[in-house]
Amino acid sequence: MTVAKYIFAIFVLSLSYYTSVLAYNNFKTDPEEHMNASQLITSKGYPCEEYTVRTHDGFLLGVQRIPHGRNHSKTMATKPVVFLQHGLLCSSTNWLTNLANESFAYILADAGFDVWLGNVRGNTYSRKHVTLKPDQDEFWAWSWDEMAWYDMPAMINFALNVSKQQQLYYIGHSQGTLMAFAQLSRDPELAKKIKTMFAMGPVATAGHVTSPIRYLAALAPEIQLLFDIFGVKDFLPNSDIVKWLADHVCTEQSRIFCENILFILSGWDQQQLNVTRLPVYFTHVPAGTSVRNVVHFAQMVESNKFQMYDYGTPEENKNYYNQSTPPLYYGENITTPIALYWGDNDWLADPTDVKNFIPKIKKVMIVNDEIQEFDHLDFIWAMDAPQRVYRNIIQTIMKQEISIHG
Repeated sequence: MTVAKYIFAIFVLSLSYYTSVLAYNNFKTDPEEHMNASQLITSKGYPCEEYTVRTHDGFLLGVQRIPHGRNHSKTMATKPVVFLQHGLLCSSTNWLTNLANESFAYILADAGFDVWLGNVRGNTYSRKHVTLKPDQDEFWAWSWDEMAWYDMPAMINFALNVSKQQQLYYIGHSQGTLMAFAQLSRDPELAKKIKTMFAMGPVATAGHVTSPIRYLAALAPEIQLLFDIFGVKDFLPNSDIVKWLADHVCTEQSRIFCENILFILSGWDQQQLNVTRLPVYFTHVPAGTSVRNVVHFAQMVESNKFQMYDYGTPEENKNYYNQSTPPLYYGENITTPIALYWGDNDWLADPTDVKNFIPKIKKVMIVNDEIQEFDHLDFIWAMDAPQRVYRNIIQTIMKQEISIHG
């Protein structure tokens, strides 16, 4: 064989190998990696409605609805409304990216509920505003304070208007509980519209978190320094920052989880996390938030207070709040019945912080005490979450509906 033929043969074999590898990788790719929330829903045979909800300050939020389950004939005549609110750096797909018998949104729909999926400002489905654009700093000038004040009431009122009902059940995870605690503590009219709030991985104070967000907390008083590191717009940490955080918390065995900032900040449960679903999770999270929101979380760790965003100086706080320090939120003012679920291995909703907050709630319903071995993300992705958490929530709602309607 001549040298030219030999080189050509190597080229053909290499091309064949490359093509087969590419085909194999394409074959392995889960189609759900490339689907949006609505496509995830309909791909599993569920109906989906998409809406745009406008907030009072002009943000346009994407909201999805699953009006009934796959077997429509088995649903209740009047379906109770359930509103699902995602956590930090996430979106409505949190409730959709496991299998149909494991994802909470599908389980609720098949159990006979009218399911609504919220998305807060700045995430994948809520990056529009009536006047501002995402490339403007002003578009990102908010934290979970604004999610509580504007986003939550807008979405809940919209869901009730469309479903023609007076009340709903609110199920939040992580930041979804934080914004609810904040708003329900100061908005009695909204509180009346929620029959019961179910708080999974609840967050109100964060003084005892073990998440690497604690590394940022030490910098929280130097707000400008954090803005210099991350920018002032959307929180998209570069690879060097992710690597730095990962080096502090990851072992060789857990390196696969450290490809994603959400796992670095929240932790992981290798026993109950279906690692074959990681490519799907990784394409849907992180879904985006503002740098100011992450700074606000860091401030919570530093202050151990349930309070509004701190602008850094007494003068700046006076400009916004007419007082030198950020106003506090008072959980004692919440009148909505609340059921709490937390894990003993949670990096963000530390059990100590949760237990310290419980006495401040008037109508607390501790349905599940501390869930052994559960971490922060287990509430949305653990394979045993349906048995250990979701079933209890559904049974609680069903009993409440029977007591209401007889």
